[in-house]
Amino acid sequence: MGVEEQRAGEFYVERDVMNELCLDKLARRRTHSTRPLLKERVKDSLRCSVPKLKRSVLSFIPILSWLPRYSVRQDALGDLISGISIGIMHLPMGLAYALLASVPPVFGLYTSFYPVLMYCIFGTSRHISVGAFAVTSIMIGTTTERLAPNSNFMILNGTNGTEVIDVVARDVARVQIAASTTLLSGIFLFLLGMIRFGFAVTFLSDPMVRAYMTGAGIHVVLSQLPSLFGIRVGRFSGPLSQVYLLIDICRHLPETNIAAVVVTLVALAVLIAVKELNIYYEKKMPVPVPIELITIVVATLISYYCKLHSLYKVAVIGQIPKGLKAPRSPDVSMWGSVVGDAFVVGIVGYALNISLGKIFGQKHGYNVDSNQEMVAIGLCNIVGGFFQCHAIAASPSRTLLQDSTGGKTQVVGLISSVLVLIFILQLGSLFEELPKAVLACIVLVNLKGLFMQFKDIPALWKSNKVDLLVWLVTLVCTILLNLDIGLGASIGFSMLTVIFKTQLPRYSILGHVPGTELYLDTDTYEEAKEIPGITIFRSSTTMYYTNAQLYLDALQEKSGIDIGMLLMKKKKRDTEEKRKDEKEKNKAKKEAKKNGVNGRLPNNTVHPDDKRDEEKGSPDLKLNQTAIALVDRPINGQVNWGFEQQGNGFDQDSKTDIHGDDHITQMSSTGREGEMGRSSVNDTHTIILDLSTANFADTATVKTLKNIFLNYRKIDIDIYLTGCQVCVVEQLSSAGFFSESIPKSCLFATIHDAVLHCLRLHGASDVPIIYEYALDLTCTTNM
Repeated sequence: MGVEEQRAGEFYVERDVMNELCLDKLARRRTHSTRPLLKERVKDSLRCSVPKLKRSVLSFIPILSWLPRYSVRQDALGDLISGISIGIMHLPMGLAYALLASVPPVFGLYTSFYPVLMYCIFGTSRHISVGAFAVTSIMIGTTTERLAPNSNFMILNGTNGTEVIDVVARDVARVQIAASTTLLSGIFLFLLGMIRFGFAVTFLSDPMVRAYMTGAGIHVVLSQLPSLFGIRVGRFSGPLSQVYLLIDICRHLPETNIAAVVVTLVALAVLIAVKELNIYYEKKMPVPVPIELITIVVATLISYYCKLHSLYKVAVIGQIPKGLKAPRSPDVSMWGSVVGDAFVVGIVGYALNISLGKIFGQKHGYNVDSNQEMVAIGLCNIVGGFFQCHAIAASPSRTLLQDSTGGKTQVVGLISSVLVLIFILQLGSLFEELPKAVLACIVLVNLKGLFMQFKDIPALWKSNKVDLLVWLVTLVCTILLNLDIGLGASIGFSMLTVIFKTQLPRYSILGHVPGTELYLDTDTYEEAKEIPGITIFRSSTTMYYTNAQLYLDALQEKSGIDIGMLLMKKKKRDTEEKRKDEKEKNKAKKEAKKNGVNGRLPNNTVHPDDKRDEEKGSPDLKLNQTAIALVDRPINGQVNWGFEQQGNGFDQDSKTDIHGDDHITQMSSTGREGEMGRSSVNDTHTIILDLSTANFADTATVKTLKNIFLNYRKIDIDIYLTGCQVCVVEQLSSAGFFSESIPKSCLFATIHDAVLHCLRLHGASDVPIIYEYALDLTCTTNM
């Protein structure tokens, strides 16, 4: 065995044909696993040492790892500028997103403070900005309004006897619901992170996540329309709630507050114009213009001096208390009502964090630990729940700002938290006259990134229509079925597409490319030619219980061998011969008894049973052998040959006849010819199954392969397997697949090994055109 370099780009290999047994011997297969036993792994995980304890503490509290190595000279200036910029964005976003969560605005500021500090300590991404975000806020708002609707807090006005909403009691109840949901969400994430369940986010495909975010953005827009028009509408929950909300908004449009519409139009014009200028002059300005903060300051001043609330009934955010609230335990009794919402909010928030974290981690060359991120977001929500915050997530707009302004570490979060704290302690009460319409405008303008994802539709149409279908179904489910049910339906549909892909793989017949050892799809490559007598079959996906029968059907269709019909014909023929033999035997016995001759017929004729015994010992006679013929396969179709058995005579002298140059007709010893539904007939003696795409073998796979071996051997066709990975071979062995009838020697390392073995076994002289292929093969055998 050797390898000889001929010239650049070419090689020549001379070796023996390798089946599985030869390969194990040559490569010296290990008889034991190099992986430690489970017992040893458990002992090692429970073993404690100072270095291991240090690694565990540093991985659980990442700030202890990066803060001692913090470079003031290289990172401090960029982090300071970025921290101030992010803190300025936190202020209007915290106030605006609190309205989405249906809680007083000051709780949005708390959400921009406590969880951000926790993420600086436990998070592993250096560039994402966590805090209040539109999607998680609207999900919390859906829960709070479902469990604490306005109708539950109606009281009689003592002056005129009309019903009014007890706003204070309603807000207290909704804050409790939001805090309880956030705490339970954090507990879910923390526990899942501790058991290393971070891989769960891989079940959320990128098209599904992007479509879900876009659908959530539409929820946000619809929820802000009443503030933009200055109207009051009812609250709806459950499937089709957004449809009912839109209908209710249209019904109340005649009640539109003109002053609120004017405020909305002016605020939108200013915000959009300045943001576009920020994008246009991005490379020329060190930091973008903080137009959100400028807008709320100017709007508050105009509202205060023009008395928009008292004179024109423009809704304002109202009282913002100074100072921080003491932590309090959320109402645990609510967990039964919010458990589903809490889990969905946690998974969505984590998915946003890990997707953004990995994007910026790859950009800047560091790793983001998915399990630690789950722990970090869980702790952020747990601590936030005790301080009456609502669920947090990474904001794409703030994250992009942090990266563009030079932020390099989590110190950015610490600086922004200090800015938010100053606002809470001293400046919050100054913004009590801020119109809610301005906050709604800030929310809408910052949704631009979500709605830009509609560009995915033409891109996916060109690249992958299945992903496009997932995108569209997710969007529709999210809008119509609400955020919680919509997420479940979207995940289910996304998983179904994976199953459907395994149900509809591409099945191929492979042909040999002359002058190489390559075997390619004959429908795709013109130079790939089938080797007469050998059918090479491949599936593009793993065979398992859901597609095992489809694999078997495709094998019969592609090879043109209807195994069911052939076996039925063979069984019927054997039954008829057995019945005929029984009749002859009984007739012979009667004749013998009548003539008084023991075991001999008249004229010393041998009994038919004895004659058959003699024939069985003759190697030249093959009883019950069915002829299968192959012809040149058409390029764009498959040939599915029928089988007809003709003639009932018995001819012991039939032999093999060769017709033409490209085909062979083999007559069975019974004198019957297997006629196919075509004029030319060829002989298939081998089927090679390429299992290189398989990565596991379940019981259905083992059973199917066994049936293929047994059934095709009944019609004198040999079956070989090639390209099996080690794990597949081990699973086949464990399932008892290999036996005396199916030895391991039927497995070959490559298709080429199996082909050469078949050619040697059946003899190239039997099929004249095989010599053409044999001359072009790059491997030679030393058998």
